[in-house]
Amino acid sequence: MQDILPFLALGDAELGPFSPKPTRITENQVEASRQLWQSEDGLVQVGIWECTPGRFTADRRSNSEICHIISGRVEMHHTDGTVRHLGAGDCLILPQGWTGEWNILEQTRKLYIVHRSGKG
Repeated sequence: MQDILPFLALGDAELGPFSPKPTRITENQVEASRQLWQSEDGLVQVGIWECTPGRFTADRRSNSEICHIISGRVEMHHTDGTVRHLGAGDCLILPQGWTGEWNILEQTRKLYIVHRSGKG
């Protein structure tokens, strides 16, 4: 059994160095992250991620993700044309198979929980 793992002050937690966002559409967009926990089988990861303003594509074909926005503002563009506006305190679920685009309106930090498919 795993004891409780508290993660406090996520808005102030140190992250790794910022580096170019691989799926960026906006030139010079950078991101940083820090993994807080991973399940023994490696299928579930919890961490903090931060990204500078701009647009990038996202693909959840092989995993699902739950995001809790800690700070910042985001527009989520779904491939069906739906747009959602999110900010600090909001939570979203990107189910396996979701694809779309993030538009970071102001530097954004989120807590993420990624569940990878055990297939393949």
